Amino acid sequence: MTKAPCLLLLTSIVLSACGGSSVTPSVDGSGSPANQIRSNTSRITSPSVSAADATQLATDNLALGVDLYSQLRAANSGNFIFSQTSISLALAMLYGGAANNTAVQMAAALHFTLPADRLHQAFDALDLALTAQPTDRGTSLFQLNLANSIWVQQGFAFLPSYLDLLAQDYGAGLFLENFEIAPETARADINTWVSNQTQKMIPQLFDLGTIDSSTRLVLANAVYFHGVWDIAFNPNSPNGKFHAPTGDVSVPMMSNSKSNAVLWVGTGWNTASLSYAGGTTSMILLVPDVGTLDAFEQILTEDSLATMLTPASPTVGMVTMPRFKFSTPSPLNSVLEALGMTDAFDPALADFSGMDGAHDLSIGTVIHKAIIAVDESGTTAAAATGVSVTAQLVLQGPTLTVDRPFLFFIRHNPTGAILFQGRVVDPSLAQ
Repeated sequence: MTKAPCLLLLTSIVLSACGGSSVTPSVDGSGSPANQIRSNTSRITSPSVSAADATQLATDNLALGVDLYSQLRAANSGNFIFSQTSISLALAMLYGGAANNTAVQMAAALHFTLPADRLHQAFDALDLALTAQPTDRGTSLFQLNLANSIWVQQGFAFLPSYLDLLAQDYGAGLFLENFEIAPETARADINTWVSNQTQKMIPQLFDLGTIDSSTRLVLANAVYFHGVWDIAFNPNSPNGKFHAPTGDVSVPMMSNSKSNAVLWVGTGWNTASLSYAGGTTSMILLVPDVGTLDAFEQILTEDSLATMLTPASPTVGMVTMPRFKFSTPSPLNSVLEALGMTDAFDPALADFSGMDGAHDLSIGTVIHKAIIAVDESGTTAAAATGVSVTAQLVLQGPTLTVDRPFLFFIRHNPTGAILFQGRVVDPSLAQ
């Protein structure tokens, strides 16, 4: 006899498991939502990841970034921003529950070339490395925070192996919601979490209607960055001319009276790297020659971008650049489908059996929002990615499609009296 898979049943009253994992209510007093629970499996804080795997993940993530840039530039004629790191982390958590052709398509679209177990360990190591704060600078000068969470329907059964993966490799907080009864309450809770994790820079990730009663879980990632320039620009920047594609515009142009960047040059482009306090991060500016932006973007590849971002014969110099601030909302369903990740959105084809052992889940919405503000003192940026996973409605019992002539009766049930009766032959006719 085949043994049925052991499922972890989550409810607001009883939390139990059969197997090696369970979850318990959060009592850490950290100010997280009251509906937070946590896996008894701890985060792996020292994952065993080879240098080759770390390099492969970085290469693969750069390739995804190029693909996303190509897709998003087609949808944005002006400024836009996105966080490949946020998108990768959110979808990697989803990928952990994918199986068969759905997993194959996701891996190809997202450039996940490492075997699944090594991939998740590599993401764990990347996440931990990114959030390691510089030891010689205060948090007022530098801050980089990443957070992952999963929001699940009360009473929905998840495989312990999937919850363990989220806890061990992503440190994902786990929250209970009642999407079936109160989807708007759940949406508000998720948006509040994102707002808190991004220092209120992204107050609303999921818009009205993107979470509904068919939602069974939501995966979310949030990234917040604040960095002060290692060498600040001069204050009170005067306006200067910026050559926009539609014509010259006047904007505040930040400048410096001393060298503040590392510069290098290639054929058709110039590059500058400006460091933030602490020395662990920098802003790299890649500037195509005048009038060549469109042609430059069209031939951008993973290999060419990697070359451009690697200093060649660098020199120390000064950068003058505009002060700017903007945000970009990016619905990603069509973007990911264009990259070949199609089955995951189709209720008839999606296979996320690694989550619950069944084949009733598919992606509802993938949404990404990012914002950036750059001024004379430094940079503040935030991004969030959300993935809603919905359940296919299962019809209970036989159904009848009334697509032909029929009779009707209006009956008084207590007495059985027929109040009205008749026939419909053509419902389009009004007589």
